[in-house]
Amino acid sequence: MIRRFWLSWEALLLAMLLALIAIGWATSDVFGQGSTITLITTNSMEKALMALPMTLIIISGEIDLSVASTLGLSSAVIGKTWAAGWPLWLCIATALMVGAICGLFNGLLVTKLGLPSLVVTLGTLALYRGLAYVILGSEAISDYPDRFASFGFKEIPHTRVPWTMLVFIPLLIVLLILLHRSWIGRQIYAAGSNAEAARFSAVRVNQLKLGLFVLSGVVAAIAGVMFTARVSSSRADNATGFELDVVAAVLLGGVSIFGGRGTLIGVVLSLGVIGTLRQVLALNSSNAELQSIAIGSLLILSVLGPNLARSAAGLRSSRQFAGMRSRGATPAD
Repeated sequence: MIRRFWLSWEALLLAMLLALIAIGWATSDVFGQGSTITLITTNSMEKALMALPMTLIIISGEIDLSVASTLGLSSAVIGKTWAAGWPLWLCIATALMVGAICGLFNGLLVTKLGLPSLVVTLGTLALYRGLAYVILGSEAISDYPDRFASFGFKEIPHTRVPWTMLVFIPLLIVLLILLHRSWIGRQIYAAGSNAEAARFSAVRVNQLKLGLFVLSGVVAAIAGVMFTARVSSSRADNATGFELDVVAAVLLGGVSIFGGRGTLIGVVLSLGVIGTLRQVLALNSSNAELQSIAIGSLLILSVLGPNLARSAAGLRSSRQFAGMRSRGATPAD
């Protein structure tokens, strides 16, 4: 098992993470401070949260590009309802309901009408962002109570752990068990590997994917609540462009864009790689454009790397088989 781990994609991600940490320590005097680690975690939390259900969706053979727009729409709903005098708990509940509706709409278009999820969610990416602008326009709502804002960026007393980790960790544990230790997880992998074969095996593929899209919408809305609390402001353009980091984290984590392959552990490691890379670049005065170039390069690597590894493994197996044939042996021998 140890040997298999060190030959896995997750091991490479762990090595990349350790290398980035070493570079950060070598290039910045403040990188090793506890506040920097907390900052990396806090700034990445909404993306990390959305990456968890995105992992399940991509493994099932679909994709959801509308998560950042759903986050922005949920933030706009919180701001509009709060400005209208609603209780904060009702504002949050309404935002979560909006997120569920967004996910349900995506899922119905994909499962009932048979439309490609890439095209559907690319369209709803613009649709949900447009609705956020309809709700708030250029207005910004920022008069939230201190207890709400504190949840977004402050730490649990006497620790370096941000309060938002109390949302991320339980969701991660639940989805780890769901994906890797339950029959639902086996069905998700089966649907992504071969949807038709899964249907013949009594897997309700459409219902499964619909549920995953709803989950993605709800989690994106939760991320919207967390983002609104962290920046203490509701704006229609909140989290614009976050979908790039979310998809990059999932694919860099070893999840196949074609579905049927990947682990949540790899995604968690890739989230650490991306968050640490952004912080190292920021501490070394790199601009936003350079950070985008770095993340885009990682996205290409995430697709190219596993494919090259599988091609190399296939070539090695072919050579071994050819060598056995040349010696007059067979695989059974």
